[in-house]
Amino acid sequence: MGVKEHYEHHLGDFYSWMVGDFETKQQEHQLFLEANQLFPRSTKMALDLGAGHGIQSVSLARLGYTVIAIDFNRQLLAELELNKRQFAITGINDDIRRVREYADPQPEAIICWGDTLTHLESSESARQFIINCCGILADNGKLILAFRDYSTELVGDNRFIPVKSDDTKILTCCLDYETDKVRVTDLLHVKTANGWQQKVGSYYKVRLAPKDIVATIVECGLAVTFNEVVNRMVTIIAVKQ
Repeated sequence: MGVKEHYEHHLGDFYSWMVGDFETKQQEHQLFLEANQLFPRSTKMALDLGAGHGIQSVSLARLGYTVIAIDFNRQLLAELELNKRQFAITGINDDIRRVREYADPQPEAIICWGDTLTHLESSESARQFIINCCGILADNGKLILAFRDYSTELVGDNRFIPVKSDDTKILTCCLDYETDKVRVTDLLHVKTANGWQQKVGSYYKVRLAPKDIVATIVECGLAVTFNEVVNRMVTIIAVKQ
């Protein structure tokens, strides 16, 4: 199953539950943006690529950006519409690889958060995506990326990762590593009137090496100002010079 289909038929149904309380997560993200001085300074336009149900979009809007939020999942975009409230956020159902179509007005911030980057089909596709993002950024614009580092293979029982659980749902993730990809299987157990039921869905993510992502950003003429692991995700901020 491809990543888009996985979200449509499986993960989209419980994505928001998996992420956690929207207000709490949104405030955490906004604090991160503020701590790194990611305020609008020129065009005030921002692209949120792989926007999901709007955590990043609302955070950017609260800082004063006008946001175009792009995602391939209509269900999550419908949730974004509810979460955006009065803020200047436009949700668009599209493929983030078409980022160059959103160059006018020129964005001064482009964010691709939540492991969206690894949803692309190959490292070369990720490289070209970054090049395209850098190409449309306004001068002094910011590129903000966050993705998981799958370059180190997990083996044996370590491949099984407890993600979240409560009284009615248990989510476990299993990782199976291949040469340049990792097969991600989401195992969801749901408590029903007839007992616990299992729902299974799997898809592939690309194994991206953080050093290669940084190298591509630098090749595009951006200066990396932040490169750390935040909440188990490689997080990069780069400025177009």
